Amino acid sequence: MMDNNRLDALLGGAAEAGKVPGVVAMAADADGVTYTGAFGERELGGGDAMTEDTVFLLASMTKAVGATAAMQLVEQGELTLDGAASELLPELAEIRVLDGFEGDQPRLRRPRSTVTLRNLLTHTSGFGYEIWNADLARYQEQKGIPSILSGQRAALRVPLMSDPGTRWEYGTGIDWVGRLVEAASGQRLGDYFREHIFEPLGMTDTAFTMSDDARARLATIHARTPDGRLAPHPLVLEQDPEQQMAGHGLYGTAGDYLRFTRAILNNGELDGQRILQAKTVDLMRQNHIGDLEVPAIESIDPTLSNNVELYPGMSKKWGLSFLINTEETPEGRAAGSVAWAGLANSYYWIDHDKGVTGVYFTQILPFFDPESAPLFQAFEQAVYNGQ
Repeated sequence: MMDNNRLDALLGGAAEAGKVPGVVAMAADADGVTYTGAFGERELGGGDAMTEDTVFLLASMTKAVGATAAMQLVEQGELTLDGAASELLPELAEIRVLDGFEGDQPRLRRPRSTVTLRNLLTHTSGFGYEIWNADLARYQEQKGIPSILSGQRAALRVPLMSDPGTRWEYGTGIDWVGRLVEAASGQRLGDYFREHIFEPLGMTDTAFTMSDDARARLATIHARTPDGRLAPHPLVLEQDPEQQMAGHGLYGTAGDYLRFTRAILNNGELDGQRILQAKTVDLMRQNHIGDLEVPAIESIDPTLSNNVELYPGMSKKWGLSFLINTEETPEGRAAGSVAWAGLANSYYWIDHDKGVTGVYFTQILPFFDPESAPLFQAFEQAVYNGQ
């Protein structure tokens, strides 16, 4: 039986000690929710307590939702994993590979392979992020291309950093997946998500655009200063973006996201509502990058991300939007489980073998925070120890 008092002490103690401004964490097994807890403040000194219905920026936890939408359309025959994605989005055929610079001039060439939906879902398309790729950041600055966080469609018009299928690099591929979902469905992305994922699962507080009620429950993002203190940060994504980004744009609650991970844990179904076929969930959990590896990720923007290396020494693979650990983790997660995270230090995992899933939310920059990341790991370990 889950030791809720131990989890309360762990998370509440971290908030009380000032390691995080506030935290919401939840866990579930195949039978239902096993733990919920909310501690600390939505904003340091702001007076509002962190609650289980607090709204967070999901950031890259949006990616699994975008992948789910795409795989629904694969099931229907509207999208294919291995056909040229440019058949639906002709602008993809115009994108070139950045092959370095000659002086100040970027050197571009045609890609040697074609971008597919599978490439986009597995971060093998060649697209990168300016946070972790210096050449891409340099190109964007030279060409006046806005940040991907701007919500502008022009932010997607960047070159590939490698030929599709040749390298794993974390990037904007799933934002292009969102474009494919829109093209195949004829719906705006948020409308598709709401009709086909959120409403069936009862995810009433998750959207690209926050309602007034949700905005009133929003947790403030905090930035870690060089001396380790935390201070409020003004980041809030554009609420009426030109492009709703499938890679990072959603806001929602921990409870909503747990309903999503529970549906994946239960092979595509929750409370009688099926969003994916069981065989599709199984396919998404498999290694889709072959012999490629998920490497350590080195940051070039320490205000947004620290260097990230998950489970040093372990071979790590990637499914259709998920990180896959190939060995049992120190926390107890079974080999073959899936997981990922969001920029403001939110995390989730889904362990089919042991039948457990969990979500953890703080709102701290930069990513892989030295206090929040270990607290997530301690929370996960405590969940497994309490099973």
